[in-house]
Amino acid sequence: METNVDGIVATERYGSAESWKYVVQDGVMQRRKDGSSSFSLVGAFKSVFLPQGYPESVSEDYLQYQFWDTLQAFASTLSWTLVTQASLKGVGVGNQDATVAAATVTWILKDGTGMFGRILFAWQKGSRLDSEAKKWRLFADVLNDIAMFIEILAPFFPSFFTLIVCTAGVFKAIVGVAGGATRAALTVHQARRDNMADISAKDGSQETLVNLAGLVVSLILIPLITDNSSLSLGLFFLFTILHLFANYKAVRSVVMETFNQARLSIVLQQYLKDKRILSPFEANRREPVFLEFKITTPIKLGVKLQDVVQSPEDFHLALRNNSMAYLLGVRNGCICVCLGSGASVHDEIRAACQALCLSNMLKSPSFSQTSKQSLWEMVQKSQEVIDANFHTFLKGVEAAGWDTKRTLLNWDEWRAEWKRKSS
Repeated sequence: METNVDGIVATERYGSAESWKYVVQDGVMQRRKDGSSSFSLVGAFKSVFLPQGYPESVSEDYLQYQFWDTLQAFASTLSWTLVTQASLKGVGVGNQDATVAAATVTWILKDGTGMFGRILFAWQKGSRLDSEAKKWRLFADVLNDIAMFIEILAPFFPSFFTLIVCTAGVFKAIVGVAGGATRAALTVHQARRDNMADISAKDGSQETLVNLAGLVVSLILIPLITDNSSLSLGLFFLFTILHLFANYKAVRSVVMETFNQARLSIVLQQYLKDKRILSPFEANRREPVFLEFKITTPIKLGVKLQDVVQSPEDFHLALRNNSMAYLLGVRNGCICVCLGSGASVHDEIRAACQALCLSNMLKSPSFSQTSKQSLWEMVQKSQEVIDANFHTFLKGVEAAGWDTKRTLLNWDEWRAEWKRKSS
């Protein structure tokens, strides 16, 4: 059977960027591009520097974050130029009395102390970098600026130059761990098609382009700042302000849909106040992005059973009216949660909700008793509040766009199994 149809017989598109149509005319099929067929500079730029499938393949906050991240990288590159000049001057470049051996020893000590600091920081804080990626990302950039400021001042204190650059080396090592790890966590958030590698590669291309632009500007600045310490410091402070502002705007632009302790606390408190569920965008706008050092009731998730109960009486009180896959108690002013071996992600969210609810109760001015019995009574009250609200709360957050299939609540690895006494 022979079919002869003229006109458009098929269409196709490449992501959301380009569309084509197949046209049959006089028995010949032709492929034509919709719109202008001329070379697109914007299209070429997207292909080189943006992930394949953009914008569908990344999170909605991707472009805003990358803009501010690019601006901070540019400012950081310019600051690095000023610091490099100061460091080279400090080790003796241009000084006839300086020796190669002395400069080499200084550099080795600087790198060695940095390596030690990198290992120590990763050991102490590595597990928190996922759950508090925004805070540690901003902390890393602030610490990086402090390290560069120390290095740019080092030549003014030649007697303490080695000590100063070693201290700066430790700071920069911490920056390397915190910055790299939190960038990986943000890449996981941005990847919507399991395309972490592509996003990371294109982020590297963007950063390389910015660094090249920064180096060009640096070549213009070097003749101006040579032997002009006042101008160097002035420009450094200018670039630092730009760097910190861009970093703040970058982390503020991130909208994560998974719960960490801060976001869960914000959403839960709002719900208990007026039964309103905050969207991920609203909660992320309220989430603090600076590390907090104020004294609050600490919450430890995934602790050993002995951190929750220390006696048969405690064990009985922890199990009272409790059919959940976790046990919760207060010890030494800290709220501790022991998780059962069969606990689900929803159990983890519920346990964290009760811990946050109990924390708010303990901070209340009306609570003044600190006896063991009164603390267990508060645990029981928090359980009653969560029992009455959690089911509706969980359905509400899922409808609002929160991801409840995984969390960033920073649970430790202890899991326990216990026998329940029949009452």
